[in-house]
Amino acid sequence: MDTTLVIMAAGIGSRFGGGIKQLAPVGPSGEIIMDYSIHDALEAGFNKIVFIIRHDLEKDFREVIGNRIEKICDVSYAFQELENLPGGYKTPAERKKPWGTGHAILSCKGIVKTPFVVINADDYYGKEAFVRVHDYLVSEEARKNSSNYCMAGFILKNTLSDNGGVTRGICTVDENNMLVDVVETSDITKIPGGAAVPAEDGTLVPIDAESYVSMNFWGLTPEFIDCLEEDFIHFLSKVKPGDMKSEYLLPTIIDDMIKSGKASVKLLETNDKWFGVTYKEDAPVVVESFKKLVEAGVYPEKLM
Repeated sequence: MDTTLVIMAAGIGSRFGGGIKQLAPVGPSGEIIMDYSIHDALEAGFNKIVFIIRHDLEKDFREVIGNRIEKICDVSYAFQELENLPGGYKTPAERKKPWGTGHAILSCKGIVKTPFVVINADDYYGKEAFVRVHDYLVSEEARKNSSNYCMAGFILKNTLSDNGGVTRGICTVDENNMLVDVVETSDITKIPGGAAVPAEDGTLVPIDAESYVSMNFWGLTPEFIDCLEEDFIHFLSKVKPGDMKSEYLLPTIIDDMIKSGKASVKLLETNDKWFGVTYKEDAPVVVESFKKLVEAGVYPEKLM
């Protein structure tokens, strides 16, 4: 059964090189984070890749990674552009912020035709998540209903940065590990023995570091993209004039679908540790982490 890896990369900078965090070398042979995600996804059984980028990035993106990956896998491109809106809507000239991860996936309509997993370009998720999500997508449970989705549920303490606050979707599940809700939570900070969020007075309020969180690692179906068409129009209708920052985000979309009974989402626990370059100070830690994975035999010294 064909399955697709969708990588959201439209948010990367227009200049390539060490200054762009998503394309900074992190592996011993110059690998970038995406190389490891692709390696793990193919190993888990995914056999198609869709890169979501912008038109102005296409030439450089193909040179940096796309042409290389096309030699080992079926590769397609989807293009997320600010002006790509349904009829009757126009992007304000002043808006620079992308329309969000839901808009990114909507750009894949007609391109993604199989069950798929969606990930961020600049996050390292580990091997376990790809295996668990792939196995669910091809399972009888998933195939019996096109609105049966899944999500890799990471443990909050495994996803924090030593160098500042992060945004995570805090998850609640029922006794069957079905997702009940996802609450986007900003500025989650690592503290001794756990995690905390800032209160209005600036003090830190501890939260459960053992909570499940969403890292934008969703297992979805092509029918999900169809649902986004109408829902995105509903989102745009509520954007107030002058609002240049509202985003159409996957955790919020899926949370609404769960609560309205339009979808069910199985949370698949993964205990792997997340790596990412949220802050420039994270980069040396990420490089050292990959070095240790190579030394432990998790990855070869030269990945591809």
